[in-house]
Amino acid sequence: MTITTPDDFALRWRKPPNFPLEVPFDYVFQSAVDVLDHLRRDEEVRFTILGDDDWQVRMDRTAAFRTAPIEEIVAWPFRLVHFSLSRFYTDLLDGFQEEVMIPWRTHLSDRGFTWQRLAPILFLSTEGAASTYHNDNSHGLVWQVHGTKTFHSYLDPDQHLPAEAAVVGETTGEDPPAHDPADRQSVTMQPGGQLWSHALTPHWVTTESVLAMSVTLSHGGLCHQGNFAERELALRAHWDKNPGEAWTHDLRNVRY
Repeated sequence: MTITTPDDFALRWRKPPNFPLEVPFDYVFQSAVDVLDHLRRDEEVRFTILGDDDWQVRMDRTAAFRTAPIEEIVAWPFRLVHFSLSRFYTDLLDGFQEEVMIPWRTHLSDRGFTWQRLAPILFLSTEGAASTYHNDNSHGLVWQVHGTKTFHSYLDPDQHLPAEAAVVGETTGEDPPAHDPADRQSVTMQPGGQLWSHALTPHWVTTESVLAMSVTLSHGGLCHQGNFAERELALRAHWDKNPGEAWTHDLRNVRY
């Protein structure tokens, strides 16, 4: 069921499983190739060269990733992420703050939501690439912009990873553990598709098109009328017992 109204969102956001939603953002991105060409040169970008080629090939491609012709880059298997998109609000992402971030923050605030952090993260990958198997400490509004990805999680995350285990990082790995496919929730996302990914729920993402780009609006400490999401209560309890850790887990608990 796709969530299309604020009232439905307020009822569903606190408890898994993930769900598709529709937020009418009007923003038009530059092409995925142009975004890739811009971000790959930035010092804060994170990328991993993948594939079955030997170690030396991967090392050579890693060294050349920022400078090789873009036509070569898009033929390599890789995944890329950038966490500091606000640095590009005056050029690559001109208008994103005014057309996406401010309207979404206003929408949430008007309906009784508060948060500690709300920031966009951009992901780019090529066909066959997969993210790590991980959980995030934040809720994510996943917005597929270009190409096709499949977002994999579980219908009942508690059966596979209790929130208390997610808090201490027992999830992170290159591949998901063996599981019954019937337990899986896999949502294939086409351009324009959106999905709400719950905090502290294990998931992984596979790329199904030649090049795919998505943006996730990451909501840290999201709260509605004084109530946190059910799984985030475990994180809050952990921080109460370990206050020194509360500011060391900012964006994600993930190896990329």
